[in-house]
Amino acid sequence: MALSGYPRYSSIQVTSTDTPIHGGGRKARFSPMIPVNDRISLNDDELEFEFIRSSGPGGQNVNKVSTAVRLRFAAATSPSLPEDVRQRLIRLAGRKVGADGVLMILAQEARSQEANRRAAVERLVEMIARACERPRPRRPTRPTLGSKVRRLESKRKQSETKARRKSPGSSDD
Repeated sequence: MALSGYPRYSSIQVTSTDTPIHGGGRKARFSPMIPVNDRISLNDDELEFEFIRSSGPGGQNVNKVSTAVRLRFAAATSPSLPEDVRQRLIRLAGRKVGADGVLMILAQEARSQEANRRAAVERLVEMIARACERPRPRRPTRPTLGSKVRRLESKRKQSETKARRKSPGSSDD
């Protein structure tokens, strides 16, 4: 989207990330949708990013720049997720979901905020995509003849082992 009516700004495009527009340091921002699959897209407003200091290598920047990203996504209240996907996501995420239903993902692999931000969003999208897959119901099957024979053989050997442990003089009669 070019800013119309201003010849000076006619070539500037508004992108999905914070980009400064010439003059005054203003920032143009709109809320894009993050596609998960063909039926689910997340609104960027549902994601909350917190930039914290990263552990590990970083040279002289490690103590000055907050490059690690903690992504917070309210999975329990997200309007973008169908109920069945929401329940599977919360079960799949395990300890990453707090009691308040907020999913937290920490990304600190890269040395830049933007790379860590992208990594956190990619991990969230992958997790939601896995939650979208419906588990196949288990079809009960009968035990095979071989498994029955192995089970009975094992029981017979265990019985013989225990019978040998008894002292010869004792009798339960």
